[in-house]
Amino acid sequence: MSDSKFDVIVVGGGPGGYVAAIRASQLGLRTALVEKAQLGGVCLNWGCIPTKALLRSADVLRMIRGADRFGIEVGQATPDLGAIVKRSRDVAAQLQRGVGGLMKKHRIQVFNGHARLDGPQQLRVRSDQGELRLGAAHIILATGARARVLPGMEPDGKHFWTYRQALVPQSVPKRLVIIGGGAIGIEFASFYHALGAQVSVVEMAERILPVEDQEISAHVAQSLTRDGIGLYTGCAVQGSKVEQGAVHLRLEGKRHETLQADVVLVAAGIVGNVEELGLEGTGIKVERSHVLVDEFCRTGEPGVYAIGDLAGAPWLAHKASHEALICVEKIAGGNPHPLDPRSVPACTYSHPQVASVGYTEAQARSAGKTLNVGKFPFVTNGKAIAMGATDGFVKVVFDAHSGELLGAHMVGEEVTEMIQGYVIARGLETTEAELIESILPHPTMSEAMHEAVLAAYGRALHN
Repeated sequence: MSDSKFDVIVVGGGPGGYVAAIRASQLGLRTALVEKAQLGGVCLNWGCIPTKALLRSADVLRMIRGADRFGIEVGQATPDLGAIVKRSRDVAAQLQRGVGGLMKKHRIQVFNGHARLDGPQQLRVRSDQGELRLGAAHIILATGARARVLPGMEPDGKHFWTYRQALVPQSVPKRLVIIGGGAIGIEFASFYHALGAQVSVVEMAERILPVEDQEISAHVAQSLTRDGIGLYTGCAVQGSKVEQGAVHLRLEGKRHETLQADVVLVAAGIVGNVEELGLEGTGIKVERSHVLVDEFCRTGEPGVYAIGDLAGAPWLAHKASHEALICVEKIAGGNPHPLDPRSVPACTYSHPQVASVGYTEAQARSAGKTLNVGKFPFVTNGKAIAMGATDGFVKVVFDAHSGELLGAHMVGEEVTEMIQGYVIARGLETTEAELIESILPHPTMSEAMHEAVLAAYGRALHN
């Protein structure tokens, strides 16, 4: 027998889990949420939000150091690491409290503890206060993922870090090597370089940001190299050892050499939190640490669902939240559209920023499509020139036959705030005709988005 019975129980209070709980409650379902750590999950407490707070501090530092370009003389800008980290933690704490408030507002019962499946429609929750059993017709697993640990580089808080240690440093390492040139690695490279660290990035793929369009990756690499960040692509770490207070990393691949670092930050992917969930003996299948689901997030076990990072790529908070809505709407008898992974935007908050949605040019050509590709640089955009933000460009990829917007890719200042225009365009299935006829305000950096569309059809006006 269950101590409490619900219509829906969500396991995990991250951006997938708490959104699922809110929507279930809105639809009139008696809902509970189980979280063993902090509401908001990794994203709010140890990922998306606190990293953006750190990166904002780095942006302000860069702006002050370059104030003379705008005719403003200021004294020497010196970062206060303790204050920067405190602000980041305060931002996370404020939002974490906000999620708690949302749970109360929507009358969602929250249980603090570790939950595992305990038979059909049953959960056993273990906490410091003991154990209890909960029952529900529908159980949504949203336990997220954690940083991948590489052998010989297990996090010790001193020489080897994951993102958790990188978010709360006691000091800025003089020499920092980052293993992994994806979004997380490049964001931390931008932050620590701004604070004065000598930063190197090691990436196994042939280029950093390997999932992005090749031209975007190349532009970011050029920008980071110009700033003094070392990039070691096509390289793998074959060995590491600590001697005399320094880490020695042996690289093999395109370059055979040894790097020395005071700290190594491992940002080489994630692993799904599938352990101790009671999956054994169920119809739930796990592949490469992620739970397999269908288009409506249903697992192979009746009444059990999985969303977010636990359910696989793309590993993004907004993907998890959208899957939550799809899953709950289906549970409530609705008819939601399945998730289209290519319509999920991706953002990297590095310096410069990167944003994209849909096919890269290479992916579209590999799919056999005939393309019209347009590019427009910010260096010829009036607002960008006025803002001193001319680094970067906008690139769009269209199907030459149908006019479908297959993909959009941007690099430059605040492009993460601009990509939503192309996301909406893809969602509405607009073609180049509607986009060309659209009127964008002047002067804005978003005008480059319109010019890129025009360029794809030989009609660019300002380049």
